[in-house]
Amino acid sequence: MNENAASSLQAAGKIDGPSSSWASEFRATFALAWPLVIAQLAQNALHTTDVILLGWLGSTYLAAGTLATTFLMPFLVGGIGVVGAVAPLVAQARGSRDIKAVRRIVRQGCWAAIALAAALVPIVLQIKPIYQALGQDPAATELADQFIQIAAWSLFPALGIIAFRSLLSAFDATRAILVITVFGVLINALTAYVLIFGHFGFPRLELRGAAIATTLTNVFMLLAMVLYVIRHRRLKRFHVLLRFWKPDWPRFREIFRIGTPIGLTVLAEVGMFTAAALLMGRLGTDEVAAHAIALQCASIAFMVPLGLGIAATVRVGMAYGRGDVEGVRKAGWTSFVMGTAFMTFSCISFLTFGPHIVTVFLDPHVEANANSLTLAASFLVVAGIFQLVDGAQVVAAHSLRGLSDTKVPMLLAIVGYWMVGLPIAYVLGFVANMRGVGIWIGLAAGLAFVAVVLVTRFAMRERLNLLNGMRPA
Repeated sequence: MNENAASSLQAAGKIDGPSSSWASEFRATFALAWPLVIAQLAQNALHTTDVILLGWLGSTYLAAGTLATTFLMPFLVGGIGVVGAVAPLVAQARGSRDIKAVRRIVRQGCWAAIALAAALVPIVLQIKPIYQALGQDPAATELADQFIQIAAWSLFPALGIIAFRSLLSAFDATRAILVITVFGVLINALTAYVLIFGHFGFPRLELRGAAIATTLTNVFMLLAMVLYVIRHRRLKRFHVLLRFWKPDWPRFREIFRIGTPIGLTVLAEVGMFTAAALLMGRLGTDEVAAHAIALQCASIAFMVPLGLGIAATVRVGMAYGRGDVEGVRKAGWTSFVMGTAFMTFSCISFLTFGPHIVTVFLDPHVEANANSLTLAASFLVVAGIFQLVDGAQVVAAHSLRGLSDTKVPMLLAIVGYWMVGLPIAYVLGFVANMRGVGIWIGLAAGLAFVAVVLVTRFAMRERLNLLNGMRPA
């Protein structure tokens, strides 16, 4: 790499040399991760805002909105997984001080986002005939279709955001991600409130208003990230939009080679929880409500190891790119220890305060809620143990992504979720008559299997030749 390229990378963010101490790695990981954790929580708030506002319209609109987002979400998270391959690739390029590679990877990440959205939008727009074929309620399907006909187009900016967010994460600009996401939450809340209910002279658009707000918010967040990258003094010298139309087919294929297994892994996990919800539906409405409460509690806690996992991808990828075997070890295990430590805390909280936590979601003074609250508290006991393995598997998976190791982890995850977790959930829930608790034990078992095999794979990375692609230090 030439001297100008090296100086540009140095200006864009401090490049680590040979691996530093454990304390330095801890500080670097924490500084990178904490804005990502809060940004993930804020991202969840985008959906929560829409749920609250649609609930104000009435249960019919909330049900229709839920049907619509349930249909859209697998396409969105699958696409996010694919474009998310930009993060480890950019981190590796940073580690090897290859400025041209940074620009080309981000550019091809944008191409991948556009290509994926163009392929997925026509499928998403077919929600009405698909739901009709599945026997869904015609009135709810009609309302869900109104939402999707607009919200489907949000896939373009939503996937584009991932390409630029990956760049910002790889160069330690996670506070910018946090600020932009928080502003996105505020813009979404205000726009949705105005357009759903027709305030301040705007027409009352109901579900269409929510869809417009979602799409505009994603457009705002994408434009904000692009402007930050092309104007910020540390990042503008990368010229990520330079000759945007110029293809780089090897890197385009590399994004799909690494990203497709990531997308399928995420879909496998989402699918397991969707199937668990359907199993709960066979038990009764109280079980479904209790499951939703326990899952929401687990999801909130999950944002911390998820943020640490994203940081692990960057830190491991940088060490991999600069040929630092010891740096890979410290980056991966530091994130693992931090994630496990937090999930131990959340485990203790669920086990100790579970009966009190669930009352945040349902009024304990309403007699009709008594059974759901009891069930939710029992699910949280299992969810406490669930926390430990869930945190371990997500950090391990992201650390392996930093090594561009995604195909085998995908296969292991599919086996764990669908051949271990769900069968155990069904057997314990229905054959052993443990009902909802049995289903949650099955979820925990699936995640535990995935956690053990992925942590073991990272620990055996040298024996498995996962570091063979590293450049000499």
